[in-house]
Amino acid sequence: MKICHLTSVHPHYDTRIFFKECVSLARAGHEVHLIAPGAPDQVQDGVHLHGLQKTSKGRIFRVTETVWQVYQKACVIGADYYHFHDPELIPIGLLLKGHGEHVIYDIHENVPGQILTKYWIPRPFRASTAYAVKLLEAISARAFDGFITVTPTIAGRFPQHKTVIVQNFPVLSQMMVETPVPYQQRPLRISYIGAITRERGIGEMVQAMTYLPHDLDVQLLLAGVFAPTSLEAEMQKQPGWEKTRFLGWQSRDYIVSLLTEVRMGLVLFHPAPNHIDAQPNKLFEYMSAALPVIASDFPLWRRIIEGAGCGLLIDPLDPQAITNAIEYLLTHPSEAEAMGQRGREAVEKWYNWEPEAEKLMRFYDDLSARSNMRPST
Repeated sequence: MKICHLTSVHPHYDTRIFFKECVSLARAGHEVHLIAPGAPDQVQDGVHLHGLQKTSKGRIFRVTETVWQVYQKACVIGADYYHFHDPELIPIGLLLKGHGEHVIYDIHENVPGQILTKYWIPRPFRASTAYAVKLLEAISARAFDGFITVTPTIAGRFPQHKTVIVQNFPVLSQMMVETPVPYQQRPLRISYIGAITRERGIGEMVQAMTYLPHDLDVQLLLAGVFAPTSLEAEMQKQPGWEKTRFLGWQSRDYIVSLLTEVRMGLVLFHPAPNHIDAQPNKLFEYMSAALPVIASDFPLWRRIIEGAGCGLLIDPLDPQAITNAIEYLLTHPSEAEAMGQRGREAVEKWYNWEPEAEKLMRFYDDLSARSNMRPST
């Protein structure tokens, strides 16, 4: 099959889109194309990349112009299936569907819930915007050929007979390092990787660093991008910033190496609607790197972490609770190391990409079979 993935927001090196889905489909023998911002026009790991031009205009113009670029390039490629990853591309999906194309919507987040915490949407307009997205998704549920979601909760909003759950678990081979630093020889470093926002707990993480005993030489390492960018300056004014090191955005290889040199990973999302039932990729990446985790005490996360015995669950809004958990793992290194090993074993058994890739392949095979059964018009 000739499959074209579309994104107007994510970079071409997005872990789920490129390294998991596109590369897996290409290795299965499909001709895979990816249209994404900043992508080089080349073939990488068997995937044909097509870049989008960036605009210096504001967010609304940038989104609309980029979305139109996506549509134009998609029409030129002429794929059997168009597989898009962003809610703002729903209108493009409907346009393609109107031309008789096969369209798949890949939903990474509880989008209506996510909108309620978007800092760049004025608060009075968030509820109405979330409602508009719900309406668009309801229309898409009737129109599109298939839906791919990351959790059962999200899948429940789309037609069961057209929907598959492809969870965002790590690719084990990507998380392997030949000579990791032995756990108890590592410096007292803590990691957080990913988008750095208020809703993902940056304020509480930095504040927690101020409560740690002075005789512990601890440092919090942040690898990601602040959103909004002004949040970085605000955090720099906090006392806990003295024990914080901001690394900025880093490559995939750097992140893998970083996780073999720290003592634990933090996933301290606030209890927002789009967080409670999420399965953040970073949680499973920490586990695959044999790191104990400190995570928000949400019911789904409790089942995963307690089931594996791989970390501590706390109230993400309580900086003192975060401090207590960090101090416990640092002062009980043998227990922390055992937690990390149990997390790695759980990923090897259950939480890895290989079974998810098989579900993705079966989904496309079933979709193709249904398409071929339809009478021609």
